[in-house]
Amino acid sequence: MNQPLVEVHNLKKYFPLKAGFSFGKASGYVRAVDGVSFEVEKGKILGLVGESGSGKTTCGKLLVKLLEPTDGKILINSQDIEGIKGSRLKEFRRLVQMFFQDPYESLNPRFTVMQTVAEPLLVQGIGHRGERESRVFQALKSVELRPPQHFIHRFPHELSGGQRQRVSMARALIVRPEFVVADEPVSMLDASIRAGLLNPMLGLREEGLSYLFITHDLAVARYLCDEIGVMYLGKMVEKGRTEEVVQHPAHPYTMALLSAVPIPDPQMRRDRVVLPGEIPDPVNPPSGCPFHPRCRYARKECLEMEPKLKDLGDDHLIACHLIK
Repeated sequence: MNQPLVEVHNLKKYFPLKAGFSFGKASGYVRAVDGVSFEVEKGKILGLVGESGSGKTTCGKLLVKLLEPTDGKILINSQDIEGIKGSRLKEFRRLVQMFFQDPYESLNPRFTVMQTVAEPLLVQGIGHRGERESRVFQALKSVELRPPQHFIHRFPHELSGGQRQRVSMARALIVRPEFVVADEPVSMLDASIRAGLLNPMLGLREEGLSYLFITHDLAVARYLCDEIGVMYLGKMVEKGRTEEVVQHPAHPYTMALLSAVPIPDPQMRRDRVVLPGEIPDPVNPPSGCPFHPRCRYARKECLEMEPKLKDLGDDHLIACHLIK
């Protein structure tokens, strides 16, 4: 087996809470990510799935160093990225990039498409003007903004939502990264144009690009990802090859998420599992299994002891007391 491109070991991110006259001392912590581990191989896509508040986006921001971890390790190409700065950080920015969820917020309204996509090249000091323009044209073609000359002089307000997201993708890809964190890149787009954005991502994967794909939509994850990791309250509760997780979900939370996915066959029905309540407060998470307050199968040991990830075989991992 080849060395993974990305390795995450027991990753944690706690945000301190300060209230009243605490004199700088934390009155509690939001456990946004709480002991998560996974790997991403070169040319593969790992999907992180879960409700809002499960810790998916925080994981992504930790991997691109928009946040610093409270504990744990992140290795990119076997190199620990903790504490990197200066020239090493600049080199890291060429290796790892991110697609943001909201193209309205991530694009400078005063920049044309040419200026937006070329900006990372200027920051990194890559190429002369003619070379940068050539790379911008190539990046726009790679995300299927064709012909590029129809877009390079436009401003964000002159583009559709899908076109804005493609520009955001082109800006991330212009430095030719090896790994991309894609944070809900199609969640704000109509279903009719989602495939038009996902297909270029699949094409780039065939060229060796790796992704962490963050989504709440298991149908999208199934279409795009090689593996799926299901997160709940900052923890990984199930992980495995995509079809294995989709066809044989083992965790009650995964089963509930899958029950909400539409079936494109009017003759088939799926029993909907409606979860009571909402994700518990990450400041005061439940004892034992974090999912037990919403689990219809919960029993005494679920309330008292946190389950550890166990291998069901074929790298299908689950953290649940129901599976022995």
